[in-house]
Amino acid sequence: MKTNAVRLLETLKVPHEIREYHVDPDDLSAGSVAAKIGLPAEQVFKTLVVKGDRTGVCLAVVPGDRELDLRTMAKLTGDRRVELAPLKEVQPLTGYIRGGVTALAAKKEYPVYVDETAILFDVISVSAGLRGGQILLSPEDYVRIVHGVLGEIAK
Repeated sequence: MKTNAVRLLETLKVPHEIREYHVDPDDLSAGSVAAKIGLPAEQVFKTLVVKGDRTGVCLAVVPGDRELDLRTMAKLTGDRRVELAPLKEVQPLTGYIRGGVTALAAKKEYPVYVDETAILFDVISVSAGLRGGQILLSPEDYVRIVHGVLGEIAK
């Protein structure tokens, strides 16, 4: 599996592992993905596209078993309020489709906010940039590469 996200990690010589899984288009949930790749849902992070009223588009990376807390996300970004981007805007903004969004090698480099629970693990899983593939890597490497800001953004 060679996606732009995987190519980026290879270019930077970042240790990682790819896990492929069968895609069920009717269930793209992080919990389902976690079960298929053999990790607990709290270790599989989903990337959400968010729009702030002041800062514009950014990416929120939260554990698969939790939801984005829009209020704390707004505080962290300096916005009065944030909202999830409409699904029809996700691909034009990131270059990725729902179920395959990743902050790694996105179409444009947006600010990335990562839930602070990521650093509790030796390895986290994020989308490889397409449905059916996950990248496992250290949370420290991930946060460094995407220039992520850690914060309490999940509930």
